[in-house]
Formats: sequence, structure tokens, C-alpha cells
Amino acid sequence: MRKPLFLLTAAAVVLLALFISGTGCAHKPQQVPTPTSKVEPPPPPPPQPPAPTISLIASPSAIEKGQSTTLSWTSSNTTEVTIDNGIGMVESSGSRSISPAASTTYSARATGPGGNAVAEARVTVAAPPPVTPPPPPAISDSEFFSSNIKDALFDYDKADIRDDARVALQGDARALGQRSGIHFSIEGHCDERGSEKYNLALGDKRANAARDYLVSQGINSSRIDTISYGKERPFCEDHNEECWQLNRRAHLVMR
Repeated sequence: MRKPLFLLTAAAVVLLALFISGTGCAHKPQQVPTPTSKVEPPPPPPPQPPAPTISLIASPSAIEKGQSTTLSWTSSNTTEVTIDNGIGMVESSGSRSISPAASTTYSARATGPGGNAVAEARVTVAAPPPVTPPPPPAISDSEFFSSNIKDALFDYDKADIRDDARVALQGDARALGQRSGIHFSIEGHCDERGSEKYNLALGDKRANAARDYLVSQGINSSRIDTISYGKERPFCEDHNEECWQLNRRAHLVMR
């Protein structure tokens, strides 16, 4: 009867061992990670508005007082453009004719969402050159002589240099001093009264008196010849005192 009891006991021990072994090897349930919320990145910042640009030029940049120049400008990315020195607000691009009285620096300012920009242009104003009168037109010696040389008149039957003749001969000397190359003759003339011989001698005295006065005024005697025509070549042929006076003269003729 001991053998069956032993078998039962052994079977019980085996079952207990199996139970204990199954209990100890039981698998633990796997833990599922708790889901977390996804964080979105921040949106990018809006782009900055472009900065304004402006250019300003003056053409020409140098003028004389009283003249004009053209001020031109171009700009971009602007909402307002102003130019100083009395011009004020202008369009974004354009030009303006200006006439500053003195040298001036013009400043243009462009304003826009992206900020400000400034450009400058200087206009130099010079005083006009002094006005120099044009030189007189060149004329020939013969034209100069006929335009500037006067005769000397004399009283009846005299060869003295009277006041009006002195003024005429002084003017002749000044003119002849400007044209040293001119050579001339002085003709002595008389009115119709008196003999031919007497008037030839009187005419010679008158021509020499005029020559001597011109020499005293600085005219070289080598430039002067004298001759007397007496009453042979009258300038006026009427028979009165007015006409006779015209014939009593020292007449200068260019050679």
C-alpha cells in the first residue's frame, strides 16, 4: 500500500512544481507609450519692404549767372519725393529747369515703406565775363585819313593860325600819330581876290604855317610836303564871302 501513496505524493510534487514554474514565467503585458501632441513651427516673418532709391543730377552742372540748367531725378520704391531750395514735392521721376542766382547744392529726399534715401547735386554759378567791346573794324589808311583829317581855314589876306584852325590841326596831329605810315601834302589855297602871283605866295605861307604847327604837335616833318595853288583850284566858285572863306585854307591830301 506504500507504493500508491508514494506515487500520489510524487505526482503532487510535480504538479506543484509545474504550477510554481508557470506562475514565475508569466509574461508581463507590454506598456504602450502615451501619445504626445505635435508642436508646429512658427510662421516665417513677413518680408521687409524694399528700401527706396533716388538719383539726382544737374546738366550742365556749371553755368553763368542768368543762365539755366536742368535738374533731373529718378527714384524707386517711394511714396513721396521732395527737393529743397524752393522746389518742394515732385513726382517720383522727372526734371525741372532752374536758374539759381548763386552756387547751390540741391538735395532730393525719397520716402517709402522701406525707409528714406537722399541724393544731392550741386550747380556752380559763375559771374559772367566782363563785356569787352568789339574792336573797331579795320579801315584803310585812305578811309582813316578822309574820316579824321580836317583842313585849316584862314582870314582874308592872312596866314596866321587862328583858333578854329588850331583846333582842327590838333585833331589832325592826334589822328596822324595813330597812323605813322601816312605821308601827306599840305596845299595852300586863296580866294579869287588879288593877283595870281600874290595868291601863290600867300598860299605857300598858309601851307607852311599849317606844316609848322603839325610839326610842333609831334608830326615828323619828313612825312609832309607843301605846295601852293593860290587861287587856281577854288573849292567854291560863288562870288561872296561865304564862298571865299571856303577857298582860304590849308588843305591836307594823303600821298
